Amino acid sequence: MSRLGAAATAAAAVFAIAAPFFLKPFGIFLISMWAVLTIAAMGLNLTLGYAGQVSLAQGAFVGIGAYTVALLTQAGCPFAPAFVAAGGLCFAVGWMLGYPALRVAHHYLAFVTLAFTTLVFLVLRNEQWLTNGIYGINDIARPAFFGWSTRAALDFYLFCLGTLAVLSLATWWMLRSPWGRAFVALRENPIRALSLGLDTRRYTLMAFAIGSSLGGLAGALYAPLVQFIEPGSFALGMSFNLLLMVIVGGGGYFFGPFVGALVAVLLPEWMRITQGYYLIVYAALVMAMMAFCPSGLLGLIDRALKAASRRGRTAPALGAEEIAPGTVPRIVSRIVPRVVP
Repeated sequence: MSRLGAAATAAAAVFAIAAPFFLKPFGIFLISMWAVLTIAAMGLNLTLGYAGQVSLAQGAFVGIGAYTVALLTQAGCPFAPAFVAAGGLCFAVGWMLGYPALRVAHHYLAFVTLAFTTLVFLVLRNEQWLTNGIYGINDIARPAFFGWSTRAALDFYLFCLGTLAVLSLATWWMLRSPWGRAFVALRENPIRALSLGLDTRRYTLMAFAIGSSLGGLAGALYAPLVQFIEPGSFALGMSFNLLLMVIVGGGGYFFGPFVGALVAVLLPEWMRITQGYYLIVYAALVMAMMAFCPSGLLGLIDRALKAASRRGRTAPALGAEEIAPGTVPRIVSRIVPRVVP
């Protein structure tokens, strides 16, 4: 990361910490929702943006995580073990869902994950003995740690922000490790990566499992944030919204989900000044954004910085995980000796 990128990150972190002290409760709720959905979008960005595996199931994993925490905490389980259980369950289910990705790709894989999302929705709605069906689960308590209660909106936001920071640092480390380079090589040219000794089967499964576990952890925060969950919240619309966050922010850019979630959560609220037309205006703005910057907002900024760099005015600050043609062998040669027995 360049000096400009580090400075922008530090400024954004300071703003995220200071902002809730100047907001009303509903504003704090919105930025808490931003933090939660950023975690889910970060997982989808790992699966789609870095590993190149199309998934429409991330909303379903948010639902699995949310129901896991809600059911366990109401059964008397502390929040911390329930939080870990939500991530672990989604990791296991995501690993199993990754097996179809070994046989199909692109839009065929999208249909497989779409069917999975529908299956999860039907289970949540129809298995009333477990999920309370269409009546949902209410009165989901917010956690307390060592005497610190997160019942207040500000306290729970700080808890969500801290969780986002920890998971972001872990994801950043992973993407800079041989695993991250393997995911990028898998996205760019899986056949060439396989021919050079990369275990594409294992990394495809890992991309789904880790991305899904982040969705489950986001759901574990979503449930106590809204304190009422029902199956409709985790239908296909949630998955499409998370996909929108990744695409608008910039797939393959680490900070893409942060920007995309900010747009998807706050822009509809700002557009409410148009009253009944706010969804039409929101959709039109997103369509225009995709027409002029298909690589997302960070892609647009990155291109502008690179153009300015060529004119000698500044240096590139962002940089998605991109590979120029013919460079996959060099990347794989850096990965294989360290991760392949």
